[in-house]
Amino acid sequence: MNKGAGTEKKVNPFRQAQYIMGAAELVQLPADAGIEVAFAGRSNAGKSSALNVLCEQKSLARTSKTPGRTQLINLFKLDEQRRLVDLPGYGFAKVSIDIKERWQATLSQYLQQRNCLQGLVVLMDIRHPLKDVDCQMLEWAAVAKLPTHVLLSKADKLKQGAAKSTLLKVKQQLKTIDPAFSAQTFSSLKRTGFDQLMNHLLQWFEYEPPKAD
Repeated sequence: MNKGAGTEKKVNPFRQAQYIMGAAELVQLPADAGIEVAFAGRSNAGKSSALNVLCEQKSLARTSKTPGRTQLINLFKLDEQRRLVDLPGYGFAKVSIDIKERWQATLSQYLQQRNCLQGLVVLMDIRHPLKDVDCQMLEWAAVAKLPTHVLLSKADKLKQGAAKSTLLKVKQQLKTIDPAFSAQTFSSLKRTGFDQLMNHLLQWFEYEPPKAD
């Protein structure tokens, strides 16, 4: 009898993510085929850190304390048909109005016109969720009928009771935008919510479900 039978460790397919390109405009993106899942969020919401934790790579996505640092649509290949997408941070103040408006237009077009986009992860600092720009992003996703999952990042900054209360309030407000939208708490530092996030992404990327232990 094989002692290892039925004890397979859950494989993380995101560990194989590789940076392929950064696009300033939609026309620079790869062919609109396969499956893409995008990560979005206000500047410094923890988007790059979450991607690095998910992919178990320390510097896959660059992190910065300077708002507006990520100005490109950055793509990471999982295989020939699957890509993770790191969208430019929004809601930053240290760029010109012209640049801000151009990026907002590009984000809106990407969410509503990219046929291979199968899901959107929106990160929000759990201490400051659902700002006007977050709600605008969620409304774009609702119009596009895009499955959306909210990560309340930096959950380690709040006590457990406060984090649960915030999550409940966010879920209630999400129902007014799109009842299908979901949310969870997440901490890149503590890896809180890692498995829950991965399970969402496995479904969106149409990976086979992991075998039970």
